[in-house]
Amino acid sequence: MRRKLVVGNWKMHGSRAANAQLLAGLKEAGPWNADVAVCVPAVYIAETALALTGNAIVYGAQDCSSHEQGAYTGEVSSAMLADVGCRYVIVGHSERRAYHAESDQLVADKAKAALAHGVTPIVCVGETRAEREAGQTEAVVKRQLAAVIHTLGHCCGEMVVAYEPVWAIGTGLTASPAEAQAVHAVLRAQLHAATDRSGVMRILYGGSVKADNAAELFSQADIDGGLIGGASLKVADFAAICRAAAH
Repeated sequence: MRRKLVVGNWKMHGSRAANAQLLAGLKEAGPWNADVAVCVPAVYIAETALALTGNAIVYGAQDCSSHEQGAYTGEVSSAMLADVGCRYVIVGHSERRAYHAESDQLVADKAKAALAHGVTPIVCVGETRAEREAGQTEAVVKRQLAAVIHTLGHCCGEMVVAYEPVWAIGTGLTASPAEAQAVHAVLRAQLHAATDRSGVMRILYGGSVKADNAAELFSQADIDGGLIGGASLKVADFAAICRAAAH
């Protein structure tokens, strides 16, 4: 039985006051019978670490560099994330792929850098609306994941995968539980061919997960939790999703 994982992706939201209120609310609402994490803007990682001291909720980052160190102004390395106690880092989110032209190989290199420092990469894959309508969903997600599997080699079993249909992020649209499960099953089969850890690896769904659809999504055989965007910024909504995962 794979323990569910719920990860809040705050994206570029937050302030010191708002973050303190949100984290305090989440600590009060928990604990849950699921693993819970928040991936916060880099400038707030240290404060988040202090706020969550002694709590079961863990924290992570939203991106990392593929480089170890050097003249890369504005970048944050995986070694730095490990140094401040990050458990997870999101790599390859569709917004990074779209707005920063991140290639499949760059995403794979970031995942490799994270694992080298003991930070678990949450590797995002997903198709656009045009790709889905063209019947290319399976080909797209398998191509994106294949680059990471090839680069990580036998270590690929240590990552978390997140399926995020681009057309469902922030739009209010959501893949039906059956549609989401179908893609998760494809990803699980691809992982099974690459590692003997495929059965324990967690594949998260991200795409407008809300309190009212989380339970049905999480009940699917290959959906092991969620990567949550907007709903992770509201205590009541995120807590409800965590409760859904716990059941």
